[in-house]
Amino acid sequence: MKIFPAIDLYDGKAVRLFKGDYNQMTVYSDNPLEVAKKFEDAGATHLHLVDLEGAKNGYPGNLETIRKIVEETELFTEVGGGIRTIDTAKAYIESGVDRIILGTAAVENEEFLKEALSLFGDKVAVGVDLKDGFVAIKGWTEKSALSARDFLSKMESLGVKTVICTDISRDGAMQGSNNELYKELSANYNIDLVASGGVSDISDIKELTQMGLYGAIIGKAYYIGAIDLKEAIEVAQ
Repeated sequence: MKIFPAIDLYDGKAVRLFKGDYNQMTVYSDNPLEVAKKFEDAGATHLHLVDLEGAKNGYPGNLETIRKIVEETELFTEVGGGIRTIDTAKAYIESGVDRIILGTAAVENEEFLKEALSLFGDKVAVGVDLKDGFVAIKGWTEKSALSARDFLSKMESLGVKTVICTDISRDGAMQGSNNELYKELSANYNIDLVASGGVSDISDIKELTQMGLYGAIIGKAYYIGAIDLKEAIEVAQ
């Protein structure tokens, strides 16, 4: 299983939200590039970036910061947050990002998703953010009428290869990952599933690895010292 340490970006800083609430933001570093290099030093090969301003406003807010990270590290980098036009998608791909994550756009605009898939193929992943079992959109501020199962069935039929699945109720809450959810989804869909939200300690990493998941994202647990990144990478391998 691949470990994706996460950097959530807001105003050029590395931050974390509590359960997706922009009013409950903690700034962890004024230098996200430095954070990414620390990940690399710990043995990380993959990086998950979220442009929180993009998620909220629908256009990139941290492109220069992301470009710097791509240029100055060897990390496989995926980026999500506000990618709702082909121009924005192209801007990220041209800046050297390895994979873009479509969230709101994949829910609301199937034609856009199809076009992105036809242009960029496996460089496109879809982020499924779940609130009470339904897909949430617009930086988690709205809940759609789509269930997780319906949405994943649709993504699979469209040829989406990678899905990042976040249980919002667990995100940043240090309550452990929703392993029952991931077990069910990984058993029913032929996609590379990345678990996100709530990964709190090394036992979560062990369980997710045993499920045969493609990847897991580590956020708050790293920043508060609850998970040693080096150990998590070793366990996942």
